[in-house]
Amino acid sequence: MSTHKRNLSRRRLLAASAVGVAGTGAAVVAGSSLLSSASAATFGHTDDGSNFVINTGASLVFKVSKKTGDLTSLVYRGKEYEGYGGRHSHVESGLGASTVTVRQSGSTILVKVVHGAITQWYAARSGQNNVYLWTNKADASFTATRFLVRLKPGMFPNEGPDSWIEASDKIIEAGDVWKRGDGTTHSKHYSGKRVIDYDHIGFTTGSAGLWIVRSNHEKASGGPFYRSLLRHSNDKGAGLYEILHYNEAQTEPERFGLQGPYVLAFTDGGAPSPSLAAARLDTSWVDGLGITGWVGAAGRGKVAGVGIKGMDAKYPYTVGFANAAAQYWAKAASGTGAFSCKGMLPGTYTLTVYKGELAVHTASVTVKAGGATALNSITVTGDPSTAKTVWRLGDWDGTPGEFKNAKLMTYAHPSDGRAAKWTGNVTIGSGSQAASADFPAYMWSGVNDGILVYFKLTAAQAAAAHTLRIGVTDAFAGGRPRVTVNDWVSAVPAASVQPSTRSLTTGSYRGNNRTINYSVPSSAWKTDTSQYNVLKINIVSGSSGAAFLSPGTSFDCLDLLA
Repeated sequence: MSTHKRNLSRRRLLAASAVGVAGTGAAVVAGSSLLSSASAATFGHTDDGSNFVINTGASLVFKVSKKTGDLTSLVYRGKEYEGYGGRHSHVESGLGASTVTVRQSGSTILVKVVHGAITQWYAARSGQNNVYLWTNKADASFTATRFLVRLKPGMFPNEGPDSWIEASDKIIEAGDVWKRGDGTTHSKHYSGKRVIDYDHIGFTTGSAGLWIVRSNHEKASGGPFYRSLLRHSNDKGAGLYEILHYNEAQTEPERFGLQGPYVLAFTDGGAPSPSLAAARLDTSWVDGLGITGWVGAAGRGKVAGVGIKGMDAKYPYTVGFANAAAQYWAKAASGTGAFSCKGMLPGTYTLTVYKGELAVHTASVTVKAGGATALNSITVTGDPSTAKTVWRLGDWDGTPGEFKNAKLMTYAHPSDGRAAKWTGNVTIGSGSQAASADFPAYMWSGVNDGILVYFKLTAAQAAAAHTLRIGVTDAFAGGRPRVTVNDWVSAVPAASVQPSTRSLTTGSYRGNNRTINYSVPSSAWKTDTSQYNVLKINIVSGSSGAAFLSPGTSFDCLDLLA
């Protein structure tokens, strides 16, 4: 092998080592052995008067302010990436004056930042182009929990639904939703992803990449299907987020305690190493660092289920675990429904089986430290799709996915030029679901109130009373559907418990699923079976608002029981 090829091979080994995570002491030694003596010698920390300067011994040098605990510099391969608008990277919007200390423990450098109820940690490991982070929040004195990485403008391509151009785009809502001249809408809220859908989020030029590999979110809130801002980019800079608790579209109370590690990772342009995501489960190297609130593998347990009976093969199933202290989830295997969730804190959890995003079964399970809880087959008992119907629009899966504009709404504003008209009535053929795509995913009192659904009944069907079911996934400003069937008018249903913030315009239909039952008497139906019955849906509320910020709701499914 030529000298050039040997050096190239060695550099590739070094690059692979730099983005990996050592899960055991042996792996740390093996990874470190790939470093040249010159590179290894640079690993360490210094004090420049204002910052602790940490050299990872690879291609990354970063700085932490001694005054505020802000991450003030990220120099990768000699290029500065951090900071825009005179602001740096930090917890929340910056902690302000804090107590900041640094120490080295073998091949790890640990920075601790203390400010009131929040303690933040940064860690560097010898030979890795990563910054490991933990956040411990003790109470609600801060309204949100996030880490925001602020990046200089022009470092990465400014593209995607979460990118905008302040110099030319027009603000259309709340100072954070923008519309371009071509009619497309853009916002930091438009990630289009649920927590369960991603391990990492970031930017790449093709030759350099910067990513946040998320934590396990065990002390976060909102469950596996929660959507929140993940990144943004504009002509003034870019940002990457690790959202640990956010009030927008939130369905759960806040949990407190240590969250992490989440990882800020630089790469040669590709995605971060899969082993970084595995760090959520294999972090034995953290055990001796003295991070307050840290619970290692020995203090955690596992739940494993042999399967789920009664699954609908058209849908993925997820098993969630939640209590006041922690949350977890695991994907169920298609076909069998087998699942396994490890690394759980001890305690008693509510186990929820989700068909798509709809809870169809709940139970209780207890996790013990160092133990494994085995569960027998679970039989789904709460799937509303098993009921016999006269007709059905959509399906019971906890999402508006089958309805008009549903998929676009996870990464665009309802006024987006790509959206089909929100108005328009629907005609159902007997037993057909073909009309689902014509029914709007969302309705607002100020946009498309009074949608009509036409359907026919047989003589036998018209002679009987029926239950009309409407499933909603979320609501804004107390909006809920009141129905009229021909001349019969329903009572006004009670408002459901839903997030109090914008949801339907910020990329999320995820709220608290609710089914509203309307008992329609036989006297309401048309006696002439050649005539269409007319179902009218109005959004009612005790609150007011205009256009897409008027009271509204998102739909899961509508059906008429046989």
